[in-house]
Amino acid sequence: MNAPENKPQPRWARRKDARPEEIIAAALELFVERGFASTRLDDVAARAGVSKGTLYLYFTNKEDLFKAVVRGNILPVLQYGEDLVTQYSGTSADLVRKLVRGWWEMTGSTKIAGIPKLVIAEAGNFPDLAKFYYDEVILRAHSMFRRVLQRGADAGEFREVDIDHLVHVALAPLVMLAVWGHSFACCEEQKLHPLRYLDAYLDMLLHSLQKPQAEEKKHARKRN
Repeated sequence: MNAPENKPQPRWARRKDARPEEIIAAALELFVERGFASTRLDDVAARAGVSKGTLYLYFTNKEDLFKAVVRGNILPVLQYGEDLVTQYSGTSADLVRKLVRGWWEMTGSTKIAGIPKLVIAEAGNFPDLAKFYYDEVILRAHSMFRRVLQRGADAGEFREVDIDHLVHVALAPLVMLAVWGHSFACCEEQKLHPLRYLDAYLDMLLHSLQKPQAEEKKHARKRN
């Protein structure tokens, strides 16, 4: 008698604790493809391979599902960055480089990068979701980057700047890169190279933060 074949199980037969992750993954794809307003829970359930009733076992409504997408995909990246800022022992310039390149690897080069464009595009129609994203993502990202800039200033690595406003200026090019990839990139004849873009951005940002040489030498004498 032949041994039974190990056929893959259909999605509905998988462990129940795997279903929320599958629903969130399907929702991320559809939110990025269609936007918030045009994404239907029926379609999310179908793409996740579950019934709509099963979806409602885990998520109350579409707004609840969107929040789960953000919390499951973006907040872990922020937590990684915050932990890196707390533990890092190198220079602040190198820390900025690690944060920016880590953001690209974990967010900018993935489907998650489509979420900022969605929020910007639909903030006017869904102010509660915009407020949620502002409170849980934007404020937290600003706070983290503010710590890095203050760290550099306190150590004498960066010149004195208006940190509260520079945080907005410093993070805007990263938001733009994410938005560009999900909007005007399709129109480009010569494609934007993301890694070269980030290199140019880091070069501009870190050079703007450098102290003038005379000030650096003065600071070095004080340390000695």
